[in-house]
Amino acid sequence: MEIDKFQKLIEEMYLKKDAKRGLSKTFMWFTEEVGELSRALRENNKEALKKEFADVLAWLFTLASLSGIKMEETIDKYTAGCPVCSRIPCACKEE
Repeated sequence: MEIDKFQKLIEEMYLKKDAKRGLSKTFMWFTEEVGELSRALRENNKEALKKEFADVLAWLFTLASLSGIKMEETIDKYTAGCPVCSRIPCACKEE
């Protein structure tokens, strides 16, 4: 599925409810999902990872929609290579 279509799908399902909740409370839900993803990563639970990556992505797209941001436009930052060194793969030194 294309990024723009996914964002529209998430908006159709949840935007009205998320807008009513507001950006701050929706962000709290997002951080809770990130915590659940962290747990699944620690446990290396593949089934939980699939679910939690999907949940984090959906909540991230909701936050973008509530903020008036189209996710399709945000990926430009990375399409020409690393935003710092402009290379693919990134050649930045690890710090």
